[in-house]
Amino acid sequence: MHQFRWALTRRCPRCGHKPVFESWYRMTTTCGECDLLFEREPGYWVGAMTINTAVIALLFLGTFGTAVWLTWPDPPWAWIAAGVVGMNLLFPVFFYPFAKTLWMAIDLTFQKVTDQDEFGS
Repeated sequence: MHQFRWALTRRCPRCGHKPVFESWYRMTTTCGECDLLFEREPGYWVGAMTINTAVIALLFLGTFGTAVWLTWPDPPWAWIAAGVVGMNLLFPVFFYPFAKTLWMAIDLTFQKVTDQDEFGS
């Protein structure tokens, strides 16, 4: 479970080393501590995009449902729509680095790291 806590703080999900990002979006190639290769194969980040999409869909449903429920019987549809559209545009941009580290934590939970993956050779 510690790998998920580390992932939520944008640390290496294998060893907890920080930083693994050169900037908000740009990751280093390998971990500076354990040498884990981050992008293990072409298309590896599709899982991160899936996590990002799932989180924003759940956030949208929760926000939209709560807003309608709290303002029923006369919901301000224009304000609700503007709020959820704005959230859907901004939140995925902010959350994507966290989705990347969460995807790595999930991947490390289910796949054994080989020497090639571990050392980026």
